Amino acid sequence: MKVIPTEIPDVLILEPHVFGDERGFFYESYNEQAFLEKVGISERFVQDNHSRSAKNVLRGLHYQIQQPQGKLVRAVVGEIFDVAVDLRQRSRFFGQWVGVRLSAQNKQQLWVPAGFGHGFVVVSDYAEVLYKTTDFYAPAHERSLRWDDPDLAIAWALEGEPRLSAKDQAGKWLRDAEVFDK
Repeated sequence: MKVIPTEIPDVLILEPHVFGDERGFFYESYNEQAFLEKVGISERFVQDNHSRSAKNVLRGLHYQIQQPQGKLVRAVVGEIFDVAVDLRQRSRFFGQWVGVRLSAQNKQQLWVPAGFGHGFVVVSDYAEVLYKTTDFYAPAHERSLRWDDPDLAIAWALEGEPRLSAKDQAGKWLRDAEVFDK
């Protein structure tokens, strides 16, 4: 596995070693020992999530103010533009974001640590996204930031208007949101 740093050092792109030939391919999408040795993270994953979305569906920016989740995200069908926003108030990167294209073709994954808001937009006709989390889903603690917050100024890879859930339409501006006191 190759570890590729991003502009925010705690957010990492992970590129697996893919074994392929005319029959297809094989790769390890997660190996606890390699994650510890190469990434230096010993997080325990407790839940796997799988979503399917159509083009221009934008999911996020989500986080849990208690029971915060680290996420290991990958697209297994199609392509997404995946975004992590640093919400750790004491971080020198607070309010900054990283965006990465994840696709079935590039097989890259994004490590989004706890303390970050996370979201993605589908840039292909549709996409299926798998992600592992380090804590369980806790709806009472879930929060959502506005995808279009001018203070964040995320350059979403959108063609036209995004398709949003009611929850995401009601997201808060960063200046009004609960954030992590770390």
